[in-house]
Amino acid sequence: MIDVEVDADRSIRTVTLDRPAARNALTVDGLEALEQAIADADESVIVLRGRGPAFCAGADLEAVAALDGDREAAIEFARLGQRVASAIEASPAVVVAGIDGPARGGGLELALACDVRVGTPASTYGEPGVTFGLFGAWGGTVRLPQILGEGDALEFALTGRVVDAEEALRLGLISRIEDDPRTVALEIADNALDACAVLKRRIRDDGDRKTQERREARAFGDLVAAHADDVDAVLE
Repeated sequence: MIDVEVDADRSIRTVTLDRPAARNALTVDGLEALEQAIADADESVIVLRGRGPAFCAGADLEAVAALDGDREAAIEFARLGQRVASAIEASPAVVVAGIDGPARGGGLELALACDVRVGTPASTYGEPGVTFGLFGAWGGTVRLPQILGEGDALEFALTGRVVDAEEALRLGLISRIEDDPRTVALEIADNALDACAVLKRRIRDDGDRKTQERREARAFGDLVAAHADDVDAVLE
């Protein structure tokens, strides 16, 4: 259900959603396995991808139907998806979503939790839950307006429409279009990975401005102390 490959030389972990026959839709077991694969990572960069022609269709609708209208069970299922998305967002590693084919509902929401989203030309994006009386509840209503802005987020979610890679790039759902999203992961892995980790923490810092600036200065000081020889080498 979740396949993990490690490139130790480049410090990259590839986590693959591995249910191609179900467009990599996630059950409770799949979500828990994904959470564990992220938590177990010692690598500095994680690539999240799907096997086959889809990135992820989101929540497995059979699992949703099995909730049988139980409100409390539905809340618990939503909270599990939120927890997994938060684990991706909070991971010390830089997490790159490599999106090929459809990213729908919860699948898109997991991608929104990643630090970098890279789509192939064949990637498509949508929140179709409103077409059958639901909506994505794995943190999407929080992250979508942060990424798109409120107006575009509302239009995208309320219409349930599907956008292609070019429109996703224009909206800001993704930051790059690449035939092989791993290209971007390799670019990141070529850099000083401790500096990348610090940048992730600082950019995602939700403290007030003065607190953020204080933390930024301290982090810069730590890196200057750690990389003094590297800076000297650049000047030579």
